[in-house]
Amino acid sequence: MTEPGEGSSHGRIDDKQLVILLKERTGISDAQARRLIKFVGRDRPSLLREARIIKARAQTSTSGRV
Repeated sequence: MTEPGEGSSHGRIDDKQLVILLKERTGISDAQARRLIKFVGRDRPSLLREARIIKARAQTSTSGRV
């Protein structure tokens, strides 16, 4: 099942809504989400994949601190 904005031009969401979606689903910041959209484009699966990678890297870099 696809979500609104996936696979059709009907219900396409704007960049602001994409930023909110990425923040809610992955926990990245507004700035990180905006950069991803700029560099990756508007392909939602690709954005989510890259956002999860960013979040995982951030968690591993902070967990190693003492």
